Amino acid sequence: MTDTDLIPVFDGHNDTLLRLYQSKEADVEKLFIEGTPGGHIDLPRAKKGGFAGGMFAIFPPPVEKSKRSAVPPAPSDNEPLPPELPQAEAITSTIGMASILFRLERAGALTICRSAGDVRAAMAKGSIAAIFHIEGVEAIDPELAMLDVLHAAGLRSLGIVWSRPNAFGNGVPFRFPSSPDTGPGLTDAGKALVKACNKLRIMIDLSHLNEKGFRDVADLSDAPLVATHSNVHAICGHSRNLTEWQLGAIRESGGMVGLNFATGFLREDGRMNADTSIDIMVRHIDSLLQALGEDGVGLGSDFDGAMIPAPIGDVAGLPKFIDALAARGFGRALIEKIAYRNWLSVLERTIG
Repeated sequence: MTDTDLIPVFDGHNDTLLRLYQSKEADVEKLFIEGTPGGHIDLPRAKKGGFAGGMFAIFPPPVEKSKRSAVPPAPSDNEPLPPELPQAEAITSTIGMASILFRLERAGALTICRSAGDVRAAMAKGSIAAIFHIEGVEAIDPELAMLDVLHAAGLRSLGIVWSRPNAFGNGVPFRFPSSPDTGPGLTDAGKALVKACNKLRIMIDLSHLNEKGFRDVADLSDAPLVATHSNVHAICGHSRNLTEWQLGAIRESGGMVGLNFATGFLREDGRMNADTSIDIMVRHIDSLLQALGEDGVGLGSDFDGAMIPAPIGDVAGLPKFIDALAARGFGRALIEKIAYRNWLSVLERTIG
C-alpha cells in the first residue's frame, strides 16, 4: 500500500507516558512534539506511521527497577513475580504520568478521549486520540475512592494488575514456558473493582492477569472481555499469552485481543530478540482470527514498553505491518478492522 492509501492505526497499548516520565525532562511536550531519537512514539513518527491513537498506559514502575526494562531479556521457567508496590509510590508515579498526558493535550499534541465518539472526532480532525489507561491499579485504594477521582479526570480503561500482586489480584510472571495458571484469583476488593468498572463504563484489560483472575472477571463482568496486548499461547507458550479457553471466553463475550509486538511474546522460543520477522506477527494474527473471528482482533503494540521486531522498529514502521497483511491476501476491509475499526467497536460497547 502506498502512503496515499495509509490506513490509520488505533493501538491497544503503549508505554509512552512512562518513557516521558522517566526522561525527567522539564519540557516533555517539546520532546514529544518535536521528536526524539529514542523510544518508539513521538508526534513526527506517529504521523509518518499513520498512528491515529490508542490506549496511553500509566504504569507505576517498580521502584528498584525504574530505570530498567520490566521484562527479562531471556526466557525463564522460574521467573518470580515482582514484589508488591507501595500505594504511596504508585500514587506519585500515576499522578505524574497523568499530568504529562494532560500537558500533552494542552500543547495540542493529542486529544484525551472519553468515548468512542471522541475517538472518531479526534481521528477526523487528525489529532492523536488518547484513551487514559492504567496498567496495574496500585494507586487505587480498596475502598475505590481514587477510582472515582481518576474516572472524573478521564480514566476509561484499566488493567487490574501488571505482572505483580496487588490488593485486587495477581499478575502472571514473565515466565517461559508457562501456563497463565500461576496463582489465586481476584480478591474481594478486586471483584468489587470489576463491578465498579462496569458501572462507570471503564474497560477492563485482561492482559497480565493470571488465569483464575481472568475467570473471575469473565464470571463477574457484563462487558466484552478485552486483552489489549496479548498473543497466542499455542504459538508462544509464555504465561502472558492467551490459551484456547481464554480466547473462547473472549469470543463468546464479543470482546477482542490486541496483538502484542513484544518479541518475547511472539517467538516460539520466548526470547526478547529484535531479530524477529514480521511473519511471526502475521502468524499470530491468523491464529487470533481463527479463534476470535474478524471482529475480535486488533493491535496492541506495547510500543515504548518492549523490544519490538527490528523490521517494524517504531511507530513509523506500522505501514510495513499493514503491507505484510496485504501481501498475505488480507483485503482492505479486514485490514481496516484489525487496524482500528474493531477497537472503535469494542470501545463503543464498553466505555460508550
